Amino acid sequence: MHNQDFFLQALIYLGAAVVSVPLAKKLGLGSVLGYLLAGIIIGPFVLGLVGQTDEVMHFAEFGVVLMLFIIGLELEPSLLWRMRRSIFGLGGLQVLITALVMTFIALAMNFQVNRALAIGLILALSSTAIVLQTLSEKGLMRNTAGRSAFSVLLFQDMAVIPILALLPLIAKLGQPAILSDSALEKVGNVASMPGWLQLIIIIGAIAAIVFIGRFAARHIFRLIAETGLHEVFVALALLLVIGIALAMDQIGLSPALGTFIAGVVLADNEYRHELETTIDPFKGLLLGLFFISVGASINFNLFIENPLLIIALVGLLIAVKFIILLVLGRVFRLKKGYEFLFAFLLAQSSEFSFVLISFSKQNQLFDEKTAAMLLLVVTLSMAISPLLLIFNDKAVSPILARWQNKLEYDEVEEQESPVILAGFGRFGLVVGRILLANNIKVTILDNNPSNVEILRKYGFKLYFGDVTRPQLLENAGVKNARMLILSMAEHDEALKVAEYVREKYPHVKILARARDIFHVFEYFKLDVRTVQREMFESASELGAKALNELGFTKYEAYRATRTFKHHEDKVTDELYKHWLEDHNEFIRETRRFAEQVSETLQTEKDFSIHDSDCAWDVDTLKDEAQSNSNTKATDSKN
Repeated sequence: MHNQDFFLQALIYLGAAVVSVPLAKKLGLGSVLGYLLAGIIIGPFVLGLVGQTDEVMHFAEFGVVLMLFIIGLELEPSLLWRMRRSIFGLGGLQVLITALVMTFIALAMNFQVNRALAIGLILALSSTAIVLQTLSEKGLMRNTAGRSAFSVLLFQDMAVIPILALLPLIAKLGQPAILSDSALEKVGNVASMPGWLQLIIIIGAIAAIVFIGRFAARHIFRLIAETGLHEVFVALALLLVIGIALAMDQIGLSPALGTFIAGVVLADNEYRHELETTIDPFKGLLLGLFFISVGASINFNLFIENPLLIIALVGLLIAVKFIILLVLGRVFRLKKGYEFLFAFLLAQSSEFSFVLISFSKQNQLFDEKTAAMLLLVVTLSMAISPLLLIFNDKAVSPILARWQNKLEYDEVEEQESPVILAGFGRFGLVVGRILLANNIKVTILDNNPSNVEILRKYGFKLYFGDVTRPQLLENAGVKNARMLILSMAEHDEALKVAEYVREKYPHVKILARARDIFHVFEYFKLDVRTVQREMFESASELGAKALNELGFTKYEAYRATRTFKHHEDKVTDELYKHWLEDHNEFIRETRRFAEQVSETLQTEKDFSIHDSDCAWDVDTLKDEAQSNSNTKATDSKN
């Protein structure tokens, strides 16, 4: 019967995830919000398919531990040392200031001093699980806001244990409180030891992790890898993480922090990528389970009883944390919208708050009603967090971009250059340098202010502005220009510019950068025929080098690549006609041309190559001459 309940619960959770998450991703809401919505739907308030989620949530919290281990694997110790200012400066100030402000707000709401202080410390933390999952999913871990948010979260994880140790002391500031057996058990045996002994134990545990990771792990991993049994390597990886997590929990440190340290120590281990690949599926599944549990744990009955109060408290929490984070972001020189992203990322409360609120209740700091209210506020703030990031992406970021651009657009003096180059990034920079090196006058336009600022330092004369504005093109001299080169990365905007110039100034020759074959076809519709796919030439060159490494002579590789490119150019016009008329015919012809180019290349390979064809390929000629010489010598001996 117990097994049946377990499998039924597993079926419900997995089914909810499989249905909700792809739908949320399709709607642009992100996986975290999908998991939260799945939990709400299967929770007690909607379908009632699951009841209490405490046990599931405690199990799923292990996903946070695995996530920090993987993040540690991706960080070198030197990089972590360089982040120390952000970790202890930005992170420390965030926790301290937010805790103080929240404490004063709680005092203003007539909470006792000890309860207000506990509330301030608990609400100062942010959700490691939600923020890091979002950073990873959106690829933001390496940008300025992402690294700053990670630094703050890392400090918060370190702060959880001191907060946990302070809560019993804070409880004694009010009415005398007797710790229950469960509370004493939660603090652990180590916490009851003298401070100097605790410090020795903690240092010894961290030293053991460093020693095992730096010296012993490599040999252990090699022995297991030599067995060739992947399942044993999986077992070893999980044994390592679970063992460290339990050890850290026993000595009073955060399990997540312990596994993060282990990950950093193993960052330069040759088995790092195998460990990451092995653990990642478990991490993703457990994190998804955790988010579903959070959604299912929302107490909507309490929300219905006091909707305005709950909404006000959640709004106050997010607003206060957002303002503090925004100010700190600017103090620490986060600019160009990164300070807003940083503030939105960390404006919610933390999953550790569940543990701290429960522990505070055990220490008689909170009664049932206060604890339930705090849990609901924490949960709703976490559930709203993905919506805040969507609001930032859809509303705040575009407004900031328009505001910055409006302030910084250059006024282009009327030019007489024969060439206008729109876009001076990686692609346009190469084109522009070739033209300038051949003494061609070029008017360069770009819409990236930081790119303009950097390139001006190198002596390039370029103007910052939106090339889709007709006035900018007029001032750039499009009326008298011979050529417009659209090398900008914003492909849809480039098409609009091409359409405008083709209509207003048909004498101007347009050359364009295209993203792919379909973008080429869009230019063809505008009668822009000189189009270069941005990756095609470099990919072709790499293909030629690959053929050379695989045994082709340099000329054979060159000729095969040249034939391939000639074939692509030849069939593009024909494929364009099919693309306009019949999509199914377009697919069939694409397949036929792929087979045709393979046959052509094989036929050409069988033809002999005359020496004069590859006279530039000195290495091949030397090899052939040596081979002929050896053959003649062998024949003469015979």
